[in-house]
Amino acid sequence: MRGKQTVRDMVLSMAVIGAVVAGIYVFVPHDESLDPVKRIDYRVELDTARRAAPYPVAAPEGLPGTWRATSVTYEGGSADGATWHLGFQNPDDEYVAVEQGNGRASKFVAAVTHGAAKTGGTQRVGDARWERWEGPKYDALVREERGVTTVVTGTAPFGQLAEMAAALKASKSS
Repeated sequence: MRGKQTVRDMVLSMAVIGAVVAGIYVFVPHDESLDPVKRIDYRVELDTARRAAPYPVAAPEGLPGTWRATSVTYEGGSADGATWHLGFQNPDDEYVAVEQGNGRASKFVAAVTHGAAKTGGTQRVGDARWERWEGPKYDALVREERGVTTVVTGTAPFGQLAEMAAALKASKSS
């Protein structure tokens, strides 16, 4: 007789758990049409990086509001030097990132572009010439100057990478 009660108790317990899970599913909002990419405010991290970095840190100025910042990091004391990252989603839902580092340029560019390679071509952006790199995951515009390498990389086409590069303003806080 005890075996039948144990099975019955287990079935009743499972039914109660199932009802609770179904209730949670029904009452917890889950709108899959919402955009999962969250806009971030990177001003504090930018100010911190500009004070700490041994080079002028670049960030865009004047981009339209349809460009959304999505990620930011500054790492100052690594063996590869100081690195700055600022990621965006552009109006076409493509990824564009600004990457800067003062370590070995070839190693840094390979890492942030996920293996892109020099094409031998260049692209003029404003008064500056940027090297064009192409890769299986990201393309990039690369500029080396005064001990810092700046990379504008992502899934966006070169025209939009150039738009980001043109918006960059580098400065160092005192």
